[in-house]
Amino acid sequence: MKMSDTRQIAAPRAQVWAAIQDADVLKACVPGCTEMTGDAASGFDAVVTQKVGPVKATFKGRVEMTDMTAPASLRLSGEGKGGAAGFAKGGADVRLEDSDGGTLLHYDVEASVGGKLAQLGSRIIDGFAKKMADQFFDNFQRAVEGPPDVDAAEATPVEKKGWLKRITG
Repeated sequence: MKMSDTRQIAAPRAQVWAAIQDADVLKACVPGCTEMTGDAASGFDAVVTQKVGPVKATFKGRVEMTDMTAPASLRLSGEGKGGAAGFAKGGADVRLEDSDGGTLLHYDVEASVGGKLAQLGSRIIDGFAKKMADQFFDNFQRAVEGPPDVDAAEATPVEKKGWLKRITG
């Protein structure tokens, strides 16, 4: 399974570069991550619990960063073993470019699975992998940009209606 996307992050490239190498930021961004230790130079050890279709597993794995050209690009490579559920491995090539209003983050992701997970079929696995990548980069973008502007949210209040009011009024 392969996929590519681009994100506009409202932060300077140096800040994005530092965040993608921070274990605490990565732990907060990886869906289901319960533990993340290590650093960019020596690699990260992680524990991630996920449910893929009917299979729920806790993966213990390692992520390494290679081909690092600060602050422009790097390659993330990882592999996790989930016991009887099987294994997952993959990588992402990440490129950062300066842009108006911040940084453009480009990524090309590839992933594969084996064991019971592989028996679920490519449609389920591909959908799950895309969802995980989207969640990771959504979380990463929020972590780097910080909380949304509270003043803007207060300026446009949203009226909440109950389900009955929505259909009758």
